[in-house]
Amino acid sequence: MITKEELIAKAKKPALDAMRLHPFYKGKIEVGLKCSVRDFKDFAIWYSPGVAEPCKAIAANKELVYEHTNKGNFVAVVSDGTRVLGLGDIGAEASLPVMEGKALLFKYLGGVDAFPICVDTKDPDKLIEFVKMLQPSFGGINLEDISQPKCFQVLERLRKECHIPVWHDDQQGTAIVTLAGVINSLRYVKKELKDVKIALIGAGSANICFANLVIFAGADPGKLFITDSKGILHKGRLDELKAEYPEKYELAQKTNAEGRMGGIGEAMAGADIVIGLSQPGPDVIKKEWVSAMSKDPIVFVCANPIPEMWPWDAKEAGAVIVATGRSDFPNQVNNSVCFPGIFRGVLDVQASTITDEMCLVAAYTIADLGAENGIDPESILPNMDNVEVFIRQAVNVGLKAIEIGIAKKRFTKEELRAKADEAIYRARKITKMLMDNGYIPEPPSE
Repeated sequence: MITKEELIAKAKKPALDAMRLHPFYKGKIEVGLKCSVRDFKDFAIWYSPGVAEPCKAIAANKELVYEHTNKGNFVAVVSDGTRVLGLGDIGAEASLPVMEGKALLFKYLGGVDAFPICVDTKDPDKLIEFVKMLQPSFGGINLEDISQPKCFQVLERLRKECHIPVWHDDQQGTAIVTLAGVINSLRYVKKELKDVKIALIGAGSANICFANLVIFAGADPGKLFITDSKGILHKGRLDELKAEYPEKYELAQKTNAEGRMGGIGEAMAGADIVIGLSQPGPDVIKKEWVSAMSKDPIVFVCANPIPEMWPWDAKEAGAVIVATGRSDFPNQVNNSVCFPGIFRGVLDVQASTITDEMCLVAAYTIADLGAENGIDPESILPNMDNVEVFIRQAVNVGLKAIEIGIAKKRFTKEELRAKADEAIYRARKITKMLMDNGYIPEPPSE
């Protein structure tokens, strides 16, 4: 049987490999061509003088930019580096490895051409204006690793002021995949969402968005208990929260019907589910707090890079299902199973935004695929290696955008599936071809 020391050593391995392989490849993405270059005469088509004709066509009708360029498949991954993973405000340059990784996942999992754009400003107004100025070149915007509370303001304003979809993955992406995991966990323990008590540890962008989405999905807001660094949100804290944290203020008014006070332990007492999206552990959540939860407790400890408690400690304390944000433990709750497929569908129908209805459809699509072959407590969600999770989300999210009237393009279910299938498999086949021919070299041995 594997020891705790061996499990901890295994948990540290990805970090060691990352420091070895990032300098080897010097980045994770590059620009490739998608048009043919038969000989140098083709440059007259793709550049001057021939390129002037599509330029004139777009000048006469801006919508033709989607026909003559790759704008409809371009996504900007934008960060100011103020809240990178669990590392905090480490700066724009230090955030670039994460944003490159995000672009890699967009391409390989969703067939989406994404570009990392790390911005040297902490001013939310400047960041908003910068993103708005990117719109001519991009079909969508993925905001990433922006500190709160400004991340709420930045997302809210950009969703209102942009004509292309703007998404904050730390909010919406995390909320979607967490909700999918909750749906299947509750299916396994045979409990209903409307009946359960949920403790949310951490009141940052991820848990705030999850709280609103799980309420939208049917949870009883009075049975949610949300903690921040000062304790449980309750009505007695309204004056403190109103000016600086309006999102917390709104949730403090409608959650915690019991009026609980205290910290994490008090929030978890008798809870059916705990959602940890707070600071890295492993001692943020104690074993005795898990033992004090309701029958068949469900424990999500999703802080990165180290969860709020080690999953084996949660199991020893009685947890039936344990999920983390890491790929090297069972039940990874990771945004990577949702954002590539969602953006694939959004871009294919040229949706103007990403609504809560579309997020809910994505969550149930993930959960339903995970449940198709039965829910195992060690495997509640499909993994990133399941291509179907991205194709189905692209289809269902695209259809929902068409249904609610925010899509410029209309396709049938079959047409959307064919588009998603082609884009996703093309990206994978190109990567394999480059590896097979040595243009992407094998990583060196340790």
